[in-house]
Amino acid sequence: MGEFFKLLKSGNKPSLVAAFVNLFLGIIKGVAYFFTGNVAMFAEMMHSLGDAANQFFVFVGSALSKKAPTKRFPNGFGRVVNLVCLGAVLIVAILSYETIKEGWHHFRHPAENSEGILIALGVLFLGIVLEAVVLHKAAKEVLHEVGQEHAGLMAIPKSIAYLKRAKPATKLVWMEDAVATSGNVLAFLAIVIAYYTGFHALEGIVSMIIGAMMFYVVGRVFLDNARGAIGETDEEMFVHIGNLVMEDPNVTDIKRLEVVKEGEFLHVDL
Repeated sequence: MGEFFKLLKSGNKPSLVAAFVNLFLGIIKGVAYFFTGNVAMFAEMMHSLGDAANQFFVFVGSALSKKAPTKRFPNGFGRVVNLVCLGAVLIVAILSYETIKEGWHHFRHPAENSEGILIALGVLFLGIVLEAVVLHKAAKEVLHEVGQEHAGLMAIPKSIAYLKRAKPATKLVWMEDAVATSGNVLAFLAIVIAYYTGFHALEGIVSMIIGAMMFYVVGRVFLDNARGAIGETDEEMFVHIGNLVMEDPNVTDIKRLEVVKEGEFLHVDL
């Protein structure tokens, strides 16, 4: 047990911060949905709770993946983070389905008596601010992992170009919080437009859009981590390591070179 808690200290920090932020947002959005009956708020509640569960699992997985190799597992535990992510996306997939189903129901039977618009907008605005802060933190972590200096508020757009090279856990947090921030903005606009135009079915449409964005994250995370769990070659590092070796004047040829991703690490056979 002591080793487990020691490993937790080396877990992916952005995912842990994101988990607590989304848990807090999920709770207050749930309270707001209870008092307002707003379906867009329901969608965002499901989104935040799904992200919280996912990011907590990713934090634990990223910590366990750093366990040192043993005689039984000589290649280490790097792929544990991929396996944990594969399990975590099932939770988000279920919540995505429920979000789309509830949105479809509200689209067909829009409720015109949702109350507490100021409560809903206040909660969503808080969500936009907190999710943007977490997204910015994840963007800085992406840039740090690839050896790039962040540029203040420009860290988010700058990190997009380096997202493929980020660690699995950091990449997941970035993607989920980018979708979460967008979802909060969409829900905020849907409530305002529905209130002033009477087009309450829009809230159902936005709920389905948020659910679809959640499914997109599920698909991307599943494919990325399925490749990682199977064992995927890192083409960029394959070329880089090959060039470094051939620069040695004592090396005349490379008979075999394999560079396989092991979670946040690389397994190299040369």
